[in-house]
Amino acid sequence: MRCAEAYIRIIDAFNRRVGRFAMYLIFALMGVLLWSSVTKFAGAPALWTLELAQFVMVAYYLLGGAYSMQLGDHVRMDLVYSMWSPRRKAAIDAVTVLFLLFYLCVLFYGGISSTTYAIEYGERAHSVWRPYMWPVKLIGAIGIFLMLLQALAEFFRDILYLRGVSVNHHSEAGL
Repeated sequence: MRCAEAYIRIIDAFNRRVGRFAMYLIFALMGVLLWSSVTKFAGAPALWTLELAQFVMVAYYLLGGAYSMQLGDHVRMDLVYSMWSPRRKAAIDAVTVLFLLFYLCVLFYGGISSTTYAIEYGERAHSVWRPYMWPVKLIGAIGIFLMLLQALAEFFRDILYLRGVSVNHHSEAGL
């Protein structure tokens, strides 16, 4: 049980830092889009801005996903969930997170496969700018991996909660 508690604390701390960093990527995205608007207004639109904005958005979304999960900010099908006790929520979450773990494992496998392909064959985007695709695919795979680690931490958190050990559970911490 101590190993699970340590795992939860380490993963939570790491994903909190990565998520806080990812939050600031919105400013980078705003800068890129502002530059795009300025260059269009000046009559010489930069060809790379919209594609770079998409890449920054991918990093923002995927690197922030684990932090969002940690805070309990993901969308839930809340027909009856909010009426359940914290214990029942933990029990249901402990079962349903297994499906999420399976999905994330498959997604991570695909992300690694796609990143490896992009690196091996020098895959480039089909645009005028033609950037290499491996950096954005690598960031995507890292984001998925962090979600996988956080989902496992949530599973351990729910199991510990059901055993009477509270490790900053969302229901109690108000997260």
